[in-house]
Amino acid sequence: MTVLSAPGAGRRLAYVITSDAEALDVARALAAEFAPDAGARDAERRLPRAELDRLSASGLLGITVPREHGGADVSTATVTEVFRLLAVADPNIAQIPQSHFVYVNVLREQGTPEQQAFFFAEVLAGRRFGNAQSEAGTRHVQDIRTRLVADGAGGYVLSGLKHYCTGALFADWIPVLARGEDENLYVAYVPADAPGVSVLDDWEGMGQRTTASGTVRLDEVRVPAAHVVPHHLTFTRPQLHGALAQILHAAIDTGIARAALQDAAEFVRTRSRPWFESGCQTAAEDPLVIQRFGELAIRVRAAEALLAEAARAVDAAREHLTDDSAAAASIAVATAKAFVDPVAVELGSAVFEVSGTRSSLDGLNLHRHWRNARTHTLHDPVRWKVQHIGRYVLNGTRPPRHGLL
Repeated sequence: MTVLSAPGAGRRLAYVITSDAEALDVARALAAEFAPDAGARDAERRLPRAELDRLSASGLLGITVPREHGGADVSTATVTEVFRLLAVADPNIAQIPQSHFVYVNVLREQGTPEQQAFFFAEVLAGRRFGNAQSEAGTRHVQDIRTRLVADGAGGYVLSGLKHYCTGALFADWIPVLARGEDENLYVAYVPADAPGVSVLDDWEGMGQRTTASGTVRLDEVRVPAAHVVPHHLTFTRPQLHGALAQILHAAIDTGIARAALQDAAEFVRTRSRPWFESGCQTAAEDPLVIQRFGELAIRVRAAEALLAEAARAVDAAREHLTDDSAAAASIAVATAKAFVDPVAVELGSAVFEVSGTRSSLDGLNLHRHWRNARTHTLHDPVRWKVQHIGRYVLNGTRPPRHGLL
């Protein structure tokens, strides 16, 4: 019988959060701690290893573990707000654990009782999940060519090449999305230090520069059967897996928008000069600048409201999960993300519109907001979300069951 076994590294100790309120308090405290150096980390591409260790130790990575396994099992509204708070401070730090929460949910959906007991204990101890999901050069995002092949001795051999592996460089476990010999999708939970695993820090994106979203090579990696979960079964019934994954991305983009608005306001109050035709003593008194800030603030608050509404829809569906409630939740999340993504990009650009030429100085690094928003919103196209929203509203067509909606 194959036994569940942990990576070779020593067990990390983490605080165990017990309530939604506590999770939010911890997130606010960490956000205040992470924010001051976010610009410098981006400019120097200084990877946030120490910050992630603080995140692990805080207990936030375990807040979705079910109560029967010792976790707080917080609401979707709470975990979404945790991500938004962290993203206002540093969207790189917020993006890194997004896959962690997604693959905790995979275990909730399809893990055996033994797998859940083992891996949830790992999570509560502060151990991090990364991801090895996407592949480059394939026909489309769901054309997965990494293979999980039976080894004839009760286990598997895993081989493939993965790209955009956010979190893998900082992970204890790397969940790998692979096709089995039956062509179905499985997730193999692989120790980051397993023989045959190589994690490359080769991410060169213009934004989200410190997520280390590089490459993972898998060269005949041995995987015990006890570390493999049948992910394809999740999509054979009503599910919220895709909605959870997507709302966390939307929370990151909403946080970027809020951070850009805050930095723009601070710059105008303290460093901008008024336009000479305004007759004002300060830029902050210019009625045209005030008008534009009002417009931008409305956009950000609308994004935050749609995000919160979507989270409530997911929580409502969790209470009574049916095809209809799952569809309503997915559409609510898709609506939020379709609105939020362009708002984040707009706010990243508007920093300069309201602040003037001086704000474009490279040393100020205000352009990181636009770079981060533009890069992160490329994750999946909102135009397809708008299509699903339209079909649902006009014809009552439920959105498809997959992990990107």
